[in-house]
Amino acid sequence: MTSNKMFNILVPLISIFIGLFAGAIIMLVFGYNPIEGYVALWHGAFGDLYFIGETIRQATPYILTGLAVAFAFRAGLFNIGAEGQVFVGWIAAVWIGTTMDAPMYIHLPVAIIVAAVAGALWGFIPGLLKARLGVHEVIVTIMLNYVALYSSNAIVRTVLSNNEDRTENVAPSASLASDWLQELTYFSRMHYGILIALFAAVIMWFIIERTTIGYELKSVGYNKHASKYAGMSVKRNIILAMVISGAFAGLAGSMEGLGTFQHMTTQSGFTNLGFDGIAVALLGANTALGVVLAALLFGALKVGALNMPTESGVPNELVDIIIALIIFSVASSYIIRLLILRFKKEGK
Repeated sequence: MTSNKMFNILVPLISIFIGLFAGAIIMLVFGYNPIEGYVALWHGAFGDLYFIGETIRQATPYILTGLAVAFAFRAGLFNIGAEGQVFVGWIAAVWIGTTMDAPMYIHLPVAIIVAAVAGALWGFIPGLLKARLGVHEVIVTIMLNYVALYSSNAIVRTVLSNNEDRTENVAPSASLASDWLQELTYFSRMHYGILIALFAAVIMWFIIERTTIGYELKSVGYNKHASKYAGMSVKRNIILAMVISGAFAGLAGSMEGLGTFQHMTTQSGFTNLGFDGIAVALLGANTALGVVLAALLFGALKVGALNMPTESGVPNELVDIIIALIIFSVASSYIIRLLILRFKKEGK
């Protein structure tokens, strides 16, 4: 058990090092100074309170989409549909935020809860098809991503606006924006959503590690046949895992709709929040704490990359290459494990 925990810590750290090291080599090959590039990246993510606020703001939805993917992973399911669940959560939150009239202590919680329910219902569809008909969740969730994208665009144009490409801003009573947080961080877009995201991480940890439901979900993830033989309802747990996973992703959508943007526009493509959530979950070893730390790293990389072209001349696309290499290294964890074991044997 101790060696497995150590392995789960070492693999992400080694993967991050490999990604950064390979990124430095790429910068050298193309004539850029890697030290200047990484200094610019650091300044862009943590250089002052504004950038720190933006990093936390960017990490907020990553935490929730990472939790969504990680929760499904723990039950042996691959939720590629977090992107679509983000869309339905986003549109649901904005819908409530622009049409409901109520005090903040009612309006804001209702908007957030409705977003989570919308995401949960979107996750229920592939969960039901997987449990009842054996339809692979990857295929269904990929298709549902497109359904969510184009349905959201249609709702924005025909329901929430008069044939326009964006909705009105949500009412102040449904906004996650915080004046004091913005003033504290030099008027960044940081909002109260980070507290919701951290609370969601605690909820996931509690469900997985401290409840019977979590034990059954992990058991189903390890071995469906043994779980069924032990008297567990495999079908019920598959559906439940996808519903909870979808709820986390729906919350991520509400962070965008009620916090960062406070409205919704028609989208020509995906936001990539859900797809980046897959990377966050992998790097975080599908644990709540790991997801939070991985989300902060991704937030720092995404925000810091915007500073690289202006301060060091390095194209910010390089960060996407670094992220890809980090994920490739995590996916190649078996090779890393062999290397660790070999060094351990040689050390003896």
